[in-house]
Amino acid sequence: MSLRSPLGRVLGLGAASGAHHWWLQRLSSIALLPLTAWFVIALLTLPNLRWASVHGFLARPVSAVLLLLLVPAAAHHSWLGVAVVVEDYVHGRRLKTLTLLVLQLLHVVVTVVALFAVLSIALGRTP
Repeated sequence: MSLRSPLGRVLGLGAASGAHHWWLQRLSSIALLPLTAWFVIALLTLPNLRWASVHGFLARPVSAVLLLLLVPAAAHHSWLGVAVVVEDYVHGRRLKTLTLLVLQLLHVVVTVVALFAVLSIALGRTP
């Protein structure tokens, strides 16, 4: 007797398919630890948070590359956490699917906009 559903058997998933999600969340949090620490320390060492100061910070290649790593890692980690909350607390299959779809789209849009902003500054384009 198997505890797997027919679809789970076809896809290779079963009762423990959440383990992959759990591992992804842990791995993204490990990646976020040094990146977030760097970002907070970097912001605290800036003389002020005015446009010129932040622009100069983001124009440095190391800062831009680290921020380009931080943004998608934070967005992915956020998406994993939000998805768990929705899966646990939103009832009704259609509402759950729609909510997950809208939230995933929102995470993708925010990530793309943030990456575009960092790249624009890093490559010398200013508004």
